[in-house]
Amino acid sequence: MKKLSYTFSDKTTRFYFDADFSFLEKLVNKDTCILITDENIFEAHKKKFDGWNAIVLNPGEEYKTQSTVDEVIEQLISFEADRKTFLVGVGGGVVTDLTGYIAAVYMRGLPFGFIPTSVLAMVDAAVGGKNGIDVGLYKNIVGTVRQPEFLLYDFSFLRSLPQSEWINGFAEIIKHGCIKDAKLFKLLESMKIKDFQKDLKSLGALIQKNVQIKASVVQEDEFEKGERRLLNFGHTLGHAIENIYELSHGQAISIGMTAASRISEQLNGFKESERVMSLLDRYGLPTRAEFDKKKAMEVLKMDKKKVSNAMNYVLLEKIGKGTVLEIPLQKLEELINQL
Repeated sequence: MKKLSYTFSDKTTRFYFDADFSFLEKLVNKDTCILITDENIFEAHKKKFDGWNAIVLNPGEEYKTQSTVDEVIEQLISFEADRKTFLVGVGGGVVTDLTGYIAAVYMRGLPFGFIPTSVLAMVDAAVGGKNGIDVGLYKNIVGTVRQPEFLLYDFSFLRSLPQSEWINGFAEIIKHGCIKDAKLFKLLESMKIKDFQKDLKSLGALIQKNVQIKASVVQEDEFEKGERRLLNFGHTLGHAIENIYELSHGQAISIGMTAASRISEQLNGFKESERVMSLLDRYGLPTRAEFDKKKAMEVLKMDKKKVSNAMNYVLLEKIGKGTVLEIPLQKLEELINQL
């Protein structure tokens, strides 16, 4: 097991890589801890949950809503949870988002930690302190920024992960290569998902590398005033179409990254869109899709990155170097209509 820690504005978060679920007993008091997970994780790993208080949710993005939050809070009340109760989200991005958000609002704040169980949650969703819920078509429009006490990485959870979820997670890994790490991008060009699935040592190193990229960015700009905006590469348009068409997060972000690369050609002189698209294709991610551009713009206009009549849009200068450009909404609409 390897340990890392990152200190944010009011919290030092510890990361335990290649750990075992059983190590959780050393991090929390079992009697005052409640695990939050979903049915898929619970059924696939029942033995791990023996002896723990657990709340089991319906799986899927469609349940990342206030009604689910209300249901969990009612169960916390039935458990007589108080301010010394420790919540641990065991699951993918939906579970960690919900757990972090509930921990922030129940009794005005409980301590919490995460055991991410998907590639996406391990490298992105569980890292950085953003926790939130969806309202209708609007992704993560309600939420908090609050850091967990720890993240525990037990790679055995990945054995039950469907192939579609491996692909989903690699969208965020490719994103990190695009905006911050040309060497990572080049490594991904030389590998395929099956290579990482066969070699847990390489997979562990890849996950740790991506955690370090994201955690370092968040450490510099926890509340997204500048550098952290880079992590939204592909997400502006991606989030707009994700819930409209019920796409997976990875699929939507991949289409969004392709669009952002094309826009980067026009506004930044970026010359490697084909290379980005080729890598996305290599990992089974879509790069082209027909979508209702007018409807997408309507949703996009409610994006959190909008400032007055402009959008802070993440573009590329070159592979490994992202930049944020404020694009007037009218100009952005023109650019999206040209895609």
